[in-house]
Amino acid sequence: MSTHWTVEHGCSHAVVHDLSGRPADKRAGFARWLASKDCTDCWKAARDADTESKEEWLAARRAAEQEAAQEWATKFDMPPLEGPEKALNWGERSRHQLMTAAHTLLVVEGTWDEADWAELEEKARAVTRAGWWIDQRDAEGADLLELLDAATAADRVTENPFH
Repeated sequence: MSTHWTVEHGCSHAVVHDLSGRPADKRAGFARWLASKDCTDCWKAARDADTESKEEWLAARRAAEQEAAQEWATKFDMPPLEGPEKALNWGERSRHQLMTAAHTLLVVEGTWDEADWAELEEKARAVTRAGWWIDQRDAEGADLLELLDAATAADRVTENPFH
């Protein structure tokens, strides 16, 4: 009985497959299944092309998010963040996303007025560590005031522990 099967794949390439590792009564079914798939070379090429397109898409999305975060920071007079170089852009995007989510939830959809929001913005300006904003990236907008209160209270204790 033959253990080498020539399979014409869905991509139209004919490939000889060694099916000796399969039981004799399973080879024909496996060969039919292989015929419905692309050959290994075409499958790898499609996978690699898809990875490149995902990487390109992600890079474009990150660039757009970064641009929006920088425009927002300039418009609302947010200070530059501090920290390791590789964390700065991520921190800016995280700050922007959390602040805009909080504004939508608390002001646009909620009961806060502009004075309440201005107070929260001042607290946000006091937190300039990129890592803090990155750490809060999964927080809910409704929790931002409490988070900023905790961060600014911790900073006051750190600055002068004897007061």
